[in-house]
Amino acid sequence: MSIRPSVDPPVRWNAPHAVSAAAWRVRPMQVGDLVAVALEESRIYPFPWTIGNFSDSLKAGYDAWVFEDDAGLIGYAVMMWIPDEVHLLNLSVAATHQQRGFGRAMLRWLCGEAGRGGAKALTLEVRPSNDPARQLYASEGFAQIGIRKRYYPSFNRTREDALVLRVPIEPGDPYGEADR
Repeated sequence: MSIRPSVDPPVRWNAPHAVSAAAWRVRPMQVGDLVAVALEESRIYPFPWTIGNFSDSLKAGYDAWVFEDDAGLIGYAVMMWIPDEVHLLNLSVAATHQQRGFGRAMLRWLCGEAGRGGAKALTLEVRPSNDPARQLYASEGFAQIGIRKRYYPSFNRTREDALVLRVPIEPGDPYGEADR
């Protein structure tokens, strides 16, 4: 049985002060978003997900979200629900919006959704070389629970390990309705 979030997007949400008071929307990713999402993915990662990866996620029924404002794409996320937790497969901020607090705001929104959907924890993988992401996750209470050896593709035909991180989620709505 799949646990599903309670939100009926699109949701207008005022981001925390770090990213300004401008309203932005969160809505389910749709097939029509895949080209723009995959293009942005290729701008920000040397080993990006493909349109096929995103399409497969939608077909599998994973929660996939688009974060946007009137000017366009801010970021996107893909989450897989398992019995009592959520696995965050992809959380990405558009290149033009990085280092401005959007990643933190998006992560908090996703944790709120996980809590409202009944999840007790959120897990994810991160590259050890991705210092900004590791610092964000540490500052939000994530702890390392494991390592996946040779998980990520890397340069020169090598592979990079993944750090497996987890954060407990409070039942209900840990970030409050005021954040939505």
